[in-house]
Amino acid sequence: PPPPPPPPPPPPTVTQTAPVAECSTVNQSFVVYFEWDKADLTSQASAVVDQAIANIRARNDCSTGEVTIVGHTDTSGSSTYNQRLSARRAAVVAGALQSRGIASESIDTAARGENDLAKATRDGVREPLNRRSEVTIVVR
Repeated sequence: PPPPPPPPPPPPTVTQTAPVAECSTVNQSFVVYFEWDKADLTSQASAVVDQAIANIRARNDCSTGEVTIVGHTDTSGSSTYNQRLSARRAAVVAGALQSRGIASESIDTAARGENDLAKATRDGVREPLNRRSEVTIVVR
């Protein structure tokens, strides 16, 4: 009898590379909360900043673009005092980002004081959700 036919050749190997997500998918928006009448970062707030920076650094092909930090307060205290306190809060977060390698020239800060409350309250209320800095980091 004749020998059996040779086995068929293996199917061609198709290598597909996974599509790389746009750098904008790494944009970070987060809130840093503060204690009453304070503008220093708590350990929890520092951890939030660290995680945001780690998320960006995980993508070697992306870099930080514009950074916006808006400081806020609750309604306890005078509006003039709270305006200054919200500016200090934004500046503290900016300093934390700079110490973690974000260029100061890419950071823009704003102070909103008692305006744009996260949780509406009457005047004179100590509301933890309002004592914050909102941070947006655009990644490119």
